[in-house]
Amino acid sequence: MGNTTRRSRLSIMNGIRYPEMFSPKCFKEALEYKPTPEDVIISTYPKCGTTWMQNVVLYILRKGKELEHPTDFMYMAPFIDMVGIEGIQKMPRPGAIKTHLPYSHMPYSSKAKYIFVARNPKDCCVSHYYHVRDDPGYGFWDAEFSEFFELFMAGEVENNDYFDHLLDWYPHRNDPNVFYTTYETMKKDIKNVVLKLAKFLGSEYLDAIEKDNIVYNNIILYSGIDYMKNMFAKLYKSERNGVNCHQMLYGRQYMYNFIKSMNPPHGIPKRQFIRKGIIGDWENHFSFYQKERINKKFFEKMKGTEVLNWFPIE
Repeated sequence: MGNTTRRSRLSIMNGIRYPEMFSPKCFKEALEYKPTPEDVIISTYPKCGTTWMQNVVLYILRKGKELEHPTDFMYMAPFIDMVGIEGIQKMPRPGAIKTHLPYSHMPYSSKAKYIFVARNPKDCCVSHYYHVRDDPGYGFWDAEFSEFFELFMAGEVENNDYFDHLLDWYPHRNDPNVFYTTYETMKKDIKNVVLKLAKFLGSEYLDAIEKDNIVYNNIILYSGIDYMKNMFAKLYKSERNGVNCHQMLYGRQYMYNFIKSMNPPHGIPKRQFIRKGIIGDWENHFSFYQKERINKKFFEKMKGTEVLNWFPIE
């Protein structure tokens, strides 16, 4: 590992690193949750297309009907690692549960449905860097990419090592209750991904798309990058202004109180949960030496797997 002394604010439970701004009570509930047959669980490593997939699944389940208010998203697609069992109990059905837990620690039932998304590790690293740098809850403001890169390579980041997380999921990619895709596939052909995913979720959702093209077009529209950026900007603005705060889930209240207690400096970059949503931004950040190091680790860790064909390694 290169020289770096800075760390983002993380806690550890059951060997898994998670943001210190998350309630330990809620994170423990995520680890202990027992899924039901009607559960749909989206599981990814951080910054691998989780939020995009949440929106796609949500609008398939809603058959293209737009949310009445942006804050409804947090109830319709709760992040169990952050909000715990309360988020599941208050989730209108049908809904989708988000987690970043690796397969070996994830709430599992053979009767529930799971959706896994993988992403090129270099683009994941860049996106993860900006997420951690710009979210004051991590206490990593003003950090340079080179500092985060060292942590990423050492697996000393949220949810531990990217490659171990992917290898943990990989053997289950073709399980009958698992749907897997890559971020790059979604970028290349989101319409086909939507059709396959609708079929996986249930015949009624595929029927709704095939019978009404408006449903199909709305799913694509409401899960588009521009729409999601606007929705999350409104969501965070509403929560900052106290809209529905009396109804806010405990885990989210805990997070906001934690961030407030850190007294972050003025002038740090404004948080953008969805930044660019593109492929290949790593080329604007990686040095030749960094590229060679992460490529070497990729080939060593993924040797003998199909993952070597999922992403172009340059």
